[in-house]
Amino acid sequence: MNPIERLSERLIAGDSKKAALVYSTINRYYLTSFPSSAGILLVTAEKAYYLLDFRYAEAARAKAKGAEVVDLVSLDETLKNLLNKHGITSVYMEYATLPYGTAKRLEKICNDCGAEALLTTELDEAIRVQRIIKSEDEILRICDAQAITDATFTHILNFIREGVTEREIALEIESHMRKLGADGNAFDPIVVTGTNGSQCHGVPGNTPIRKGDLITMDTGARLNGYNSDMTRTVAVGYVNDEQRDIYNTVLKAQVSAIEAIHAGVRCCDIDKVARDIIETPYPGTFGHSLGHGVGFEIHEWPGFSTRDETIAEPGMVITVEPGIYVAGKCGVRIEDMIVVTEDGCRNLTHSPKELIIL
Repeated sequence: MNPIERLSERLIAGDSKKAALVYSTINRYYLTSFPSSAGILLVTAEKAYYLLDFRYAEAARAKAKGAEVVDLVSLDETLKNLLNKHGITSVYMEYATLPYGTAKRLEKICNDCGAEALLTTELDEAIRVQRIIKSEDEILRICDAQAITDATFTHILNFIREGVTEREIALEIESHMRKLGADGNAFDPIVVTGTNGSQCHGVPGNTPIRKGDLITMDTGARLNGYNSDMTRTVAVGYVNDEQRDIYNTVLKAQVSAIEAIHAGVRCCDIDKVARDIIETPYPGTFGHSLGHGVGFEIHEWPGFSTRDETIAEPGMVITVEPGIYVAGKCGVRIEDMIVVTEDGCRNLTHSPKELIIL
């Protein structure tokens, strides 16, 4: 069953009078496997239609999945014709991402056909619930993206040397991922060194690498619509006792959290495993959540956080990324992606995470 069929079954459940309109770029891409900056997807109980203008229609006919591509000249006319053709009386619409002006326009089109536009969260929630549990095919795509990330980490270790800047490392990461076949980066790479390491989402700058520095690199590849996410912290030349203790504390927190993951556990309880290990020796230095979902977007649901009481289920892909950030000194973060299984989890990340001193 393809993503559109799964959504139709969950939301419309065979009711020929109901339909759903998917407007947001990311959800259209997820459901059809075809990216476009404009267009609209109409899902009915009988059939799905991807309404696209001249710029995308030809390519979509070759690549889009699960929907008939319809040439879009006039949104009002085309959508009215389809709604009337199927006798639609209720239309689910997106809520969180639909611009107000667009929502009112679509509502008027529906009303002109005698259909009620349902401006509720039901469509959003149906897509969210569907995307939260990855299929085996989706997990394979995430693994393919992560394989590029792992290979790029191996490559960058030979590139790092004293005098190279954060920005040069970030550029080399981006370039190498492209050479390995990535469609792009999952996000702008984070590369921070020395005292900049305490900035957990620091922007790579012209700071050169020096001996005795820790370098944190948060990177990910995007491939076939799916993303990967990994962080590694390495050292150059040597580390002092404090740096080594910080690193080992983060590593212990990460390994302990991964060992605690299994279906049925609350996400917030996994966060607590890692947080308790860090907070005693380094209070107040771990200010972000332990992890987030990854898939079609780099930040999805659920998250390992103090507030997320979601029960972990098989098929959820989530990062585990504890960190310690000491202002004016250094920072360490170690991040893997895991997929939840019935009796534990499977680590999708294969780069070494014991302390590497270059």
